Amino acid sequence: MDELRSSPVTQEPGADGALSRRIAFGVFAAAAAYFLWAEHRAHVIAYLPWMILAICPLMHVFMHRGHKGPGSHATGGDASQPGQEP
Repeated sequence: MDELRSSPVTQEPGADGALSRRIAFGVFAAAAAYFLWAEHRAHVIAYLPWMILAICPLMHVFMHRGHKGPGSHATGGDASQPGQEP
């Protein structure tokens, strides 16, 4: 009996548990997405043009995060970038 308890475990911890949790989460997420679409399709389609218009300023804000601010293009930018002259 002591031999069974003291035998080393050769399996990596969480190897099969992580995969089964990912599969379970994927199935749950797919079912939730289906039911959300099936039940709220009319609402989503009705507001789709407004959602697209709302996305435009959000994309503008988040895509310009890398800029240093107004005027950074004209004053001392990196000369190695294409399209800019030194």
